[in-house]
Amino acid sequence: MTEAGPIYLLDANVLIAAHRSYYAFDLCPGFWRAVQTGHAAGRIFSTHRVFTELQRGGDVLADWVGRVLPADFFLDDSAGGVIAAYAPMMQWVQSRDYHIAAKNKFASDADGWLVAMAKHGGYMLVTHESRSDDAKARVPVPNVCDHFGVSYCNTFEMLRALSCQFR
Repeated sequence: MTEAGPIYLLDANVLIAAHRSYYAFDLCPGFWRAVQTGHAAGRIFSTHRVFTELQRGGDVLADWVGRVLPADFFLDDSAGGVIAAYAPMMQWVQSRDYHIAAKNKFASDADGWLVAMAKHGGYMLVTHESRSDDAKARVPVPNVCDHFGVSYCNTFEMLRALSCQFR
């Protein structure tokens, strides 16, 4: 958190959903400028594992992420403090009643590391996922956030907090 407010950490789904639908590059370039401006102001980041996930798309978004966003947009999610935050999260996920495939996916994808980075750095995690106490086939990021005291919001809440307007 800064004096100006929270520092936001973006889940891959925030950029993927924006690119594929309501904030497509050709429809709303202002969203993409807002991401850049938010980063330049020290308020919006993501992680290396999210970068890797986005690059696998091999699409316009992957190109934009690799060409336009500066390298320091993607924080190192393999640092010692992040690993220390990640371990109890994975133990908790493993102890829950999620399907084995869901537990394995959470362990191998960026999501677990993203929550650990948010916990370690005190960031506000931005995701399109919703809490679901009945989920079994996936591990909802907000469920993990709630258990470990990590703040989260959705894209629109972040944009409002940052006073973004697209004109």
